[in-house]
Amino acid sequence: MVKANPIKFGTDGWRALIAESFTFDNVRYCAQGVADFLNKTKMAKRGVVIGFDTRFASEDFAAAAAEVLAGNGIKAYLTADAAPTPVISYSVVAKKAAGAIIITASHNPGEWSGFKYKDENGWSASDEVTSKIVTYINRSYTAGRVKRLPILEAKKKRLVVMTDLWPDYSKQISKLVDIKALKRAKLKVVIDPMYGAGSGYLKRILSGGSLKVLEIHSERNPLFPRIHPEPIMPHLNELAAVIKKNKANVGLATDGDADRMGIVDEKGDFVTQLQVFALLCHYFLEVRKERGAIIKTLTTTSMADKLGKLYNVPVHQTAVGFKYIAPMMQSENAIIGGEESGGYGFRDHVLERDGILANLFFLDFMVKTGKNPSKLLSDLYKKVGQHHYQRIDIKFPELERKTIIGRVKNNPPKTIDGVKVAKLDKTDGYRFVLVDESWLLIRFSGTEPLLRIYCETDSPERAMRLLEIGKKIAGV
Repeated sequence: MVKANPIKFGTDGWRALIAESFTFDNVRYCAQGVADFLNKTKMAKRGVVIGFDTRFASEDFAAAAAEVLAGNGIKAYLTADAAPTPVISYSVVAKKAAGAIIITASHNPGEWSGFKYKDENGWSASDEVTSKIVTYINRSYTAGRVKRLPILEAKKKRLVVMTDLWPDYSKQISKLVDIKALKRAKLKVVIDPMYGAGSGYLKRILSGGSLKVLEIHSERNPLFPRIHPEPIMPHLNELAAVIKKNKANVGLATDGDADRMGIVDEKGDFVTQLQVFALLCHYFLEVRKERGAIIKTLTTTSMADKLGKLYNVPVHQTAVGFKYIAPMMQSENAIIGGEESGGYGFRDHVLERDGILANLFFLDFMVKTGKNPSKLLSDLYKKVGQHHYQRIDIKFPELERKTIIGRVKNNPPKTIDGVKVAKLDKTDGYRFVLVDESWLLIRFSGTEPLLRIYCETDSPERAMRLLEIGKKIAGV
């Protein structure tokens, strides 16, 4: 009996439990698939950047991938230390490399790891690219075939080059944000990298001036004690407590690989991902006076649409995933792209999520206006009205997936919470848009066995009602 291949690429690469499916052998099969793909497309001579996060044995998994690339004659630019995904993504552009392999499970719990692949643009690889890579992975897995060159020998042959990615990234962000002005600000900032790959980065950028910086959860701890490294509540409760204790102006958080960001205001209240995206859109349109399209996924805020109308800029919607956002950002020369997860990308930068840069832009918004987050949100609501968002994640046995889909597909409601459904969008899941512009979305995670129910409406109480209605529609 042939053993089934456990390697399955989702929305952003492959993730699995360490030592269960995420093993050295399987990482090597993934790397062999990337090597075969690059050799087939004639891009192998440009080399590949390989980076990793702070999870258990991440550096060892990265070294295993580097050995495979070297065994296939492909140069690997291997980071010596854990590095944020956006820093690795930008290094692809800076080095004109063929792509990047990143050992990370992003925001997943500590027992998970993952294998992300970025293309030559530093973007999350498209479905077309990943399907080809997966085909090569399957061939390698079935044949049990992997070419390897021991790491020491690979280094001697300069097929593995230890690389510091900070200088290129530091130079890039200094072009986009006035770092000196941020350092001069008389603000108190608490930073929470959540034990992840972003540890030390924002502190390094912002220290050395009048700005007071306090960093928590900065040490490496693969267990991620007391927290789940996703920058949303309740995982930011400790950050909120430190803000209130120290009377800080804002809390800036990044997830496990620092491609997502989270904001806690001066009162210790969480600013939701949808609010942050709308605030960043407002910042670019009002403060920086930039013009261009806004790109958003169907899971994020309708406040972006209202801002688009107010400032006369187009707003385009995509399925979930930056592999859909980035190409549209490029074609539309968009100023910003964002998704509900807290991942945002920006013009004149690699078109990929960057939690470090997003936090710097948010801080710049505060410095330029002299306002704390709660006041910025209040000003936004004066323009677009109040919008309240909620999401719940429900674990389910994989065998029930088709049954749940059938319930939603075969019995779509005509009214929700007493309001008529104006539109059903099936781009990615089932998104019910009501005549009063509230919306409810039911979709499956692309990386985990989770059913996600999202909504946005005009009050916190109604948001909770919509979630309960969503659960009934799905029968969970």
